[in-house]
Amino acid sequence: MPRIALFAGGDLSNLPSLSHFDLYVGVDRGCLFLLEQRLPLDWAVGDFDSVTISEREKISAVAGQMYQSPSEKDDTDTELALKRLFATYPEAEVTVFGAFGGRIDHLLSNLFLPSDPELSPFMTQINLVDAQNHVTYQPAGQHRIFLQEGKTYVSFLVEGEGDLQILGAKYDLTPANFFTKKIYSSNEFLSGPIEISLSDGYVVVMQTKDRRAR
Repeated sequence: MPRIALFAGGDLSNLPSLSHFDLYVGVDRGCLFLLEQRLPLDWAVGDFDSVTISEREKISAVAGQMYQSPSEKDDTDTELALKRLFATYPEAEVTVFGAFGGRIDHLLSNLFLPSDPELSPFMTQINLVDAQNHVTYQPAGQHRIFLQEGKTYVSFLVEGEGDLQILGAKYDLTPANFFTKKIYSSNEFLSGPIEISLSDGYVVVMQTKDRRAR
């Protein structure tokens, strides 16, 4: 299973070690981050409307593969990059850096990536990571959620009409105490994994920590 790092145009500060990936993909300004960090730029993807002409020429000169898209299109650059990646590497695990900390429309597009029918089959292979957050996705069914190292809280956002059940957490959610919310936030792990089940749709699993936490 190839491990792929994708760098979007959001906040790329204070990231964990980036040396253990098999393929490095820059999306638009994310390409410049890879060059600045002296990391490989295996793929460069985007319309490159957020870089200068000289920066685009530098990216083109260094990139192993460059996929330039038109500015007017139906998908974000990150969505286009993910679709191309999964078409080429359908078994890949993709970690997206820079998904947060920029424009709010980009943030929401990234958070709801599995809502795109072409990306939905690959939702469990996508991780969104920054210094404070680790986001994963689970489809309808039963799943075990494990604590990510260094994180304090876990929240669940339901997309769809299904009812969520949470067991083994500090705050369980069962038919006996069920209440409807879009996001069940600020839960915590106890001594082991949390078990969740969802009858329809998918769930966004967000593990987080406060900014002051180290």
